[in-house]
Amino acid sequence: MVFNKTGLVKNNLYVTGFPWSPVYLLASEHPVIFEAGFCCMGRHYEKNIIEILLGKKPEMLFITHVHYDHCGAAAYLKKAFKGLRIGASERASEIIQRPNAQTLMASLSENVIKLIENTYGVDNDMLIRDQFKPFNIDKVLEDGQIIDFKNNLSVRVIATPGHTRDMLSYYIPEKKILIATETAGCMSHTGAIVTEFLVDYDAYITSLKRLAELEVDVLCQGHHFVFTGNDVGDHFKRSITSAERFRETVEKFLRLEDGSVEKVVTLIKAQEYDPNPGPKQPEKAYMLNLRKRVAHLAELLEAKNLVRMHNE
Repeated sequence: MVFNKTGLVKNNLYVTGFPWSPVYLLASEHPVIFEAGFCCMGRHYEKNIIEILLGKKPEMLFITHVHYDHCGAAAYLKKAFKGLRIGASERASEIIQRPNAQTLMASLSENVIKLIENTYGVDNDMLIRDQFKPFNIDKVLEDGQIIDFKNNLSVRVIATPGHTRDMLSYYIPEKKILIATETAGCMSHTGAIVTEFLVDYDAYITSLKRLAELEVDVLCQGHHFVFTGNDVGDHFKRSITSAERFRETVEKFLRLEDGSVEKVVTLIKAQEYDPNPGPKQPEKAYMLNLRKRVAHLAELLEAKNLVRMHNE
């Protein structure tokens, strides 16, 4: 099954807020949440969580990486739910304190509001229009660490760099739930999978294949969709193939365009972004990420060419 709405997926896992950039809630005896979505959607996440938990409060917020659409409402949620602890990687705890990172997240958070206002099913009166607020990481998480909760429930931390260097994924073995977000790629509304490495293609592929080896019944990507059952394995296979084809396409375009990153960015955007009817990533954020992907592959291609020339 491919789940693309708010509410109960299965195994007490809920999508809250809205599917575009969700907060995932595991409504166990000791509730935990994953991701903090958009800053402006804080009240929507809070409302859904309160309605589901019926008096309980989430005890911990696990953040995969500190991009504006994954940690935007963290400060709001920490204030809304007394005692909530935030966990993320050490690198994430450093990034979130950088003034330039905070400025960028504030700018991107502000830009997304107009798009959300036009999204069906969102109560615009509940949108938060205050500026993005930074926050502190209460618990620094490391690869292989297991966070135990009572009644046979645990969260396993998996370092999965590639999309970003601070990227973590979270696996709940007792329920076979994997919060992978962009590490597993991101299927758009066109059905195509967007390959989401930004800093390291090879690490991205390694992380993707590592997650694909887990026994997973529920796979949460970063936006829009949750996969269950047989659709999990299918998504992993397609995501690996899509990543390899994306690299091949970019390398082909780089050769055709004499190595021009900007020309290749324009060609890829026409294929990947423009046909997507949405809701989709705001264009400013998309272009920032696409330039990083293409520039990184251009560097790898240049290095490969230099090795070939040296060996000839």
